[in-house]
Amino acid sequence: MILAGDIGGTKTNLALYEINAETPKVKVQHQFVSREHQSLTDVIKAFELQTSISQSEIKAACFGIAGPVINGRCRTTNLPWDITTQALQEYLGTQKIKLLNDLESTAYGMLYLKDEEFVQINPSGRKTEGNRAVIAAGTGLGEALLYYDGTDYHPVGSEGGHTDLAPLRSQHDELLQWLRKRYHSHVSYERILSGPGIYALYEFLKESGFAAEPISMMHLPEETDKSAMVSKCALEEHDPLCVETLRLFAEFYGAEAGNLALKTMSIGGLYIGGGIAPKILPFLTDDRFVESFVAKGRFEELLRGIEVKVALNQETSLLGAAHFAADKLL
Repeated sequence: MILAGDIGGTKTNLALYEINAETPKVKVQHQFVSREHQSLTDVIKAFELQTSISQSEIKAACFGIAGPVINGRCRTTNLPWDITTQALQEYLGTQKIKLLNDLESTAYGMLYLKDEEFVQINPSGRKTEGNRAVIAAGTGLGEALLYYDGTDYHPVGSEGGHTDLAPLRSQHDELLQWLRKRYHSHVSYERILSGPGIYALYEFLKESGFAAEPISMMHLPEETDKSAMVSKCALEEHDPLCVETLRLFAEFYGAEAGNLALKTMSIGGLYIGGGIAPKILPFLTDDRFVESFVAKGRFEELLRGIEVKVALNQETSLLGAAHFAADKLL
């Protein structure tokens, strides 16, 4: 059997997979609050207690982790965990252990989703063999490449979400100046293409006088997810300020997706993952996303031909970790 994991700053999902006809099938799965545990090993111990599995049953394990993986080691970005391949090999009693960046495992998982688990948002996109890329806005902004060698796909992680934010027009110039007052040393795409980024865009538009603040956004309790409320007001109340917030978000999302496609020559397609995209789908199927995606001057025609798909499955990283273990470790 295979142990697969998706480790994030908020939650950790672990699942045990059986190999049935060379395809991993979930036997048991549990979710844990990451900060309630001191390490990934502690989470695995809790998983073992809940499932009564024997370590001898685990033949391989793969984990997608929110943080850079370098030489088999990851110091998690939003957790005080230091995860190493060696420690997991010793604990689980198998050499067949792999640590991936969470966007690497997400990228690999995209290869195994069914057609109905995607929404195609570029009407001119067509199927072509070649590299594929993944961009995913959630708690942060993740980016990865699926390198195509002519036969197989190989996931390659990155920290591309932390690259410099580039304004596209005068309103964006004003936004960048506004963001620089908050983040003096560096303004990255993640500052706006993320959960917290949605509310940052909302605050910018409100302070710039774009429109009046809706009553439903006033005096929110401290524990309220303000970005989620912005999305709700846009989708359900059609409030002008909140609608423009999501349209601005979609515009930057499309622009950075186009940047990623060009940098990786991902003519085979671009996947949009993460938890935000399925929730604001009407704003991604709007022209603003696609027009920003293709607005690359002499390369507009190339980008218009690239498939762009939103993944609806929220467990793609876990699926990717399981399949990576089955395909590459066993």
